[in-house]
Amino acid sequence: MAASNGRRVSYFYDAEIGNFHYGQGHPMKPHRVRMTHNLVVNYGLYRMMEVFRPKPVNAALMTRFHSDDYINFLRIITPDNMHEYLRQLQRFNVGEDCPVFDGLFEFCQLYTSGSIGGAVRLNQQWSDVVINWAGGLHHAKKSEASGFCYVNDCVLGILELLKRHQRVLYIDIDIHHGDGVEEAFYTTNRVMTVSFHKFGEYFPGTGDAHDVGYDEGKNYAINFPLHDGMDDASFKSIFEPIIGKIMEVFAPGAVVLQCGADSLSGDRLGCFNLSLKGHADCVKYVMTFGVPMLVLGGGGYTLRNVPRVWTYETSVLLGTEVKDVLPYNDYFEYYGPDYRLHMPVSNMENLNSTEYLEHIKTQLFGVLKDVEAVPGVQIKSQADDMDTSGDGGAAPAAAPVAAALAAAQPDDVSKAEENDNNPDAKGTSDNREHPAEFFPTPGPDAPPPAP
Repeated sequence: MAASNGRRVSYFYDAEIGNFHYGQGHPMKPHRVRMTHNLVVNYGLYRMMEVFRPKPVNAALMTRFHSDDYINFLRIITPDNMHEYLRQLQRFNVGEDCPVFDGLFEFCQLYTSGSIGGAVRLNQQWSDVVINWAGGLHHAKKSEASGFCYVNDCVLGILELLKRHQRVLYIDIDIHHGDGVEEAFYTTNRVMTVSFHKFGEYFPGTGDAHDVGYDEGKNYAINFPLHDGMDDASFKSIFEPIIGKIMEVFAPGAVVLQCGADSLSGDRLGCFNLSLKGHADCVKYVMTFGVPMLVLGGGGYTLRNVPRVWTYETSVLLGTEVKDVLPYNDYFEYYGPDYRLHMPVSNMENLNSTEYLEHIKTQLFGVLKDVEAVPGVQIKSQADDMDTSGDGGAAPAAAPVAAALAAAQPDDVSKAEENDNNPDAKGTSDNREHPAEFFPTPGPDAPPPAP
């Protein structure tokens, strides 16, 4: 099904995501994804796209990036047995910002499955845009949880895209630096990572403009460090020139766009001053290049604001307008007293001077001058694909990113995989790389599904 802009949009969602809880007082609330979906349904946006429930991937697939001992730990740890694993909790940085909660591994499976499943749909050219608002957990490292993130679905989605595409561009507009993704691809020229983030005494403390990659990956990590109060006009003045230049010189086959909502004005953990429109304008601009897109969520800690921006960005991706007055929905009381989609920004001072932004922009243009127009890629022998059927069995030895990149060769999809991924099968084949349950799009007179 094509959206009003002619692009085929797929949307991954599982209602179970809203049942997971990080714990009392924790700012990360998976329930925000359920609230977003409820708004998407009540605006009628679901009628314009294909909606999928991802089938949870198994542990083996996660070890394309993460170490096997780390993933095995996530599988077995529970609030009831965590006292038996004190050394491992410390080793893997699990316990405080990244707490142990009921269903932790199942939670990781759900959000990761949407990103990998979305990448598969893009690879098979069944969709032009795939949305997974549950994903975008960009801080997780190979063997370490970080910043509320356990499994790095961004990295795993990119590795899947590299099976088809020579080059993949990762763009991150979360207020926090996308350090886990940058670190994973720091030494390769097949993935360019671009992050616009608050820098200074702010988590995770990385992402200096001078951090540009290493070895073959030199000049393929782009960081734009920012100060408090970033507003729409300032963000637009840097985002569009930088991304436009990158699209020109890097020419990616696919884009992964992380849309962390904590860069919005009024975020509980943020200090930027972007409006919904300013945030969504980044999405709209990337769309103009017509490149296949995997769109992910990320941060966002003011519960009434996150569903607003992700719903609005869903409408932008569908090329349709939605009314500012919110439709009645299951969480209507959260949006008072105005009950509108768009919110006013604050009057906080923008500490990003024009001179500073121009200086960093000029510096990054200098880095991009050294980017090969078509980066050379050494194609190595194909590694065996990991079994993704079911969720049982012990995870195999971890595959470093370098090995995973070697396995992720472009144009290397077997006929059997193409047949197993026949869209006419509605995503029900157990032989698929990433099966998903398909929800047929209802007709215009059908009632909205239960959230």
